[in-house]
Amino acid sequence: MEKTYEIRPDQSIELLKELHILTRDQKLNQDSRRKLKQIYHLANFIEPIIQTYEKKPFTLIDHGAGKSYLGFILYDLIIKNTLGKIIGVEINKELVKKSIQLMQKFKFPNMSFMSQDIASSNEIIKNAEIVTALHACDTATDEAIDFALQKNADWVVVIPCCQAEVYQHLKKNKSNNLNHHLVELYRHGIHSREFGSMLTNVLRCLKLEYHGFKVTVTELVGWEHSMKNEIIIAENIKQKKPSAGARIEKLLTDFDLSELQSRFLNI
Repeated sequence: MEKTYEIRPDQSIELLKELHILTRDQKLNQDSRRKLKQIYHLANFIEPIIQTYEKKPFTLIDHGAGKSYLGFILYDLIIKNTLGKIIGVEINKELVKKSIQLMQKFKFPNMSFMSQDIASSNEIIKNAEIVTALHACDTATDEAIDFALQKNADWVVVIPCCQAEVYQHLKKNKSNNLNHHLVELYRHGIHSREFGSMLTNVLRCLKLEYHGFKVTVTELVGWEHSMKNEIIIAENIKQKKPSAGARIEKLLTDFDLSELQSRFLNI
């Protein structure tokens, strides 16, 4: 029998009900238990980052906020007791409308939402100390990273999802590279997807290092909960690493992906 995942004692039960993580009689189903475990685990990574600001103001930008599970729980557990604020960015206007209503109901003054894509939000948002993107699909993760680089953010915390761009290029160029031994890493279809996802994240980490970030890659929760649970945490230590740029170029050349150079060596 699966062990029940405990709700934190400082967590608002009413908020969890409104987010439909808890039922009206305060019960968790299997899906909501998994979701809550992921968000709490992610909060455990982000809380020490927030604590580094002590009594200093900061802004956390949550890109691809969706229903804003992460934003609301982070605010309720941690941010409401700081000088920080959180901005949820989500392109779906209906989801943003519902998040605004919920924010107003719970009177979270330093929380706001905007219906924008990531590129457009870059023109509106002036400052960003912490940038998060939870399961931002395909290139949305790259756009969130680019946003953080453009804002010279202190921290980037992303959980990539559905990386298809590199996979599509590997697939397209595969027939031209069958004589190269490296093609064995992605010759079979299932390997193409898995290797494409891994290579995408490797390139993202190198890009962050190239721009002066110290990068940690770890697992969000156990594999039994989700296969899309790789979390990239990057701290801006302002020590650019030119060798990381050279490695990006070498990887793109070796895997016949030079057409993606602007994706991973821009900014």
